Order: sequence, then C-alpha cells, then structure tokens
Amino acid sequence: MRAAVFLLLTALVPPAWADALQEAQTHWYAGRPTQALERLEAALRDQSQDAKLRFTQAWMLQERGESARAEVLLQQLIEDFPDLAEAHNNLAVLLAARGELEAALEHLQRAVLVQPQHVQAQENLGDLLVRLAQRAYSRAAQGGAPRTALTLKLQRLNDWIQRAPE
Repeated sequence: MRAAVFLLLTALVPPAWADALQEAQTHWYAGRPTQALERLEAALRDQSQDAKLRFTQAWMLQERGESARAEVLLQQLIEDFPDLAEAHNNLAVLLAARGELEAALEHLQRAVLVQPQHVQAQENLGDLLVRLAQRAYSRAAQGGAPRTALTLKLQRLNDWIQRAPE
C-alpha cells in the first residue's frame, strides 16, 4: 500500500502559505527534509488549522519513517477534517503496515466514500482486500481437514501476490 503523493496546489491556499508549501517542497526534493519540515512548522505556528500544511507535514514525516508522529498528526487532521480522503488513505497505510487491517479498511472505505476517484485509495483498498482474503483463506485452511478447493485458492492467491508489482 502506498501513501498519497504530496502535491502542491498553490491555487487553493493563501499566497503566504503557498510560499511556505513551495519552499518546503523545494527543500524536500532537494534532499533537505529537515529544512522542509522546519519551514512547515514555522508556517503552522501562524496557521495551525491549515489542512494542506498539516497534511504535508504528516506526509513528510511518514516518508521519513517517523510513523508514530505521522499517525498522530493524521488522526488529529481527521478529527478536524473528517472528509479529507488523503488523510484517511495515509493513516490506512500506517495501520496496515502495523497489521491493523480492519482499522485500515475503515479508513480506506471512508476515503473512497468521500472521494470515489481517489486512485491511490482505490488501489490501496484493493491491496488490502487481497490481504484480508489471504488471511481468511489461511485461517480456514488451518481449521480442519484439508479441502482441495480452499488449498487451491490459497495457493493461487499467494502465487499472484508474489508476482504482483509493488
């Protein structure tokens, strides 16, 4: 599963915050993640409720591997903006990575409900449903006498997963 890609939509944010986002993006893609995050944090001191700044900060932390901090920020963002599909998608990615598949499923379902054309959330939902199917088949296979059809389904699913690109 993948996090939503950081996109800069300067037309949707006030010019001062667009500048902060632009500067953060410039630092980020120049390999200066610390400076990128510092720039966002400075902008957030003045505009703490800006969803785009907050999401970008969470995304950058997630990309840096600071999952715990990113998760807290995404949860807070969802509390304040429950229909922000990107936040639900990214939180689902973190939850799924931790094995919390049902919680991830809830967030992905919310993401595609509020934004049906969210391509990354749709793809992540498909990936998650495959993982849930794999888990269900595995549990069923452990539950008693071998069943040829079940064993075949699990084998085919596992083979497909191994061949599927990331």
